Amino acid sequence: MKKAYAYVLLTALIFGTMEVSCKIGGSGLDPFQLTFLRFLIGGLVLLPFALVQLRQKQTKLTGKDLAMLTGVGFLGVAVSMSMFQFSTMMCNASTVSVLICVNPFFTMIFAHFLTSEKLNRYKFLILLVALTGIVFMLRPWNIQEGNSALGMGLMIGAAFFFGLYTVAGKVCQEKMGLMAQTSISFIFGAILLMIFMLIIGRPVVSGISDNIPIILYTGIIVTGLGYYSYFKSIDLAGASTGAFAFFLKPAIAPVIAVIVLHETILWNTIAGIVMVLIASLLNILYQRKIADQKGSEEYRMEANR
Repeated sequence: MKKAYAYVLLTALIFGTMEVSCKIGGSGLDPFQLTFLRFLIGGLVLLPFALVQLRQKQTKLTGKDLAMLTGVGFLGVAVSMSMFQFSTMMCNASTVSVLICVNPFFTMIFAHFLTSEKLNRYKFLILLVALTGIVFMLRPWNIQEGNSALGMGLMIGAAFFFGLYTVAGKVCQEKMGLMAQTSISFIFGAILLMIFMLIIGRPVVSGISDNIPIILYTGIIVTGLGYYSYFKSIDLAGASTGAFAFFLKPAIAPVIAVIVLHETILWNTIAGIVMVLIASLLNILYQRKIADQKGSEEYRMEANR
């Protein structure tokens, strides 16, 4: 269990640098370009582990599977993470780092309509607390310096589509596993984004040589190692324990933004962080309770056989 929590902490620390590193990288690269590069590299870093998982599950991908992974990659990379990168350039990294963490709450809403996981009173409470946190973070009555309405709108859109990506990806995960689904969808999503960039005339390779360190960091460390450590925490202790990384991230990322980018954290940001942390903790505890109940039910069924 100690090893699992070590992976949780590593995941939170790595993901806590995401917005700062993407903001730095975005100053020298086109937003589409950095998104394409970091998810292509990250997907390739995860690919060897994904292939092992496919062999272990004895899964052969069909044309339908590849089409599904392409659609999932389009939602997660080409749409959601492109919006995320543009938002990072239009807002404070501290704001973006917290707002992206609300994507699990969008996942709840999508799951209600697309799966058997329906909303209940407890989930409504979680959503209400998260929504309150979002309002404090956005502070629409007086937008904080460094943020923009468009940037925050894009960030909410990024969280929205990442929530949809998560629900859509669950269909693939059941057959091929989380590592394989993530790696392949990242690669396919990056390829789709590259095709779009070529069509609209955005740079694909221009400027890479001048920004290699930040490209490698966002691709290998943030996207590759970050997701690998997250998946390892899930393998060792379950999804509810792994989710603690996203509980810690909103507390870590703003501190890094203050240290590296010298951003200012105002009272509304702190209030928003606290609300999102509370909602995240309530969600994690709820998911753990459901997992424990399922485990107990499966044990009883097995004992009665």
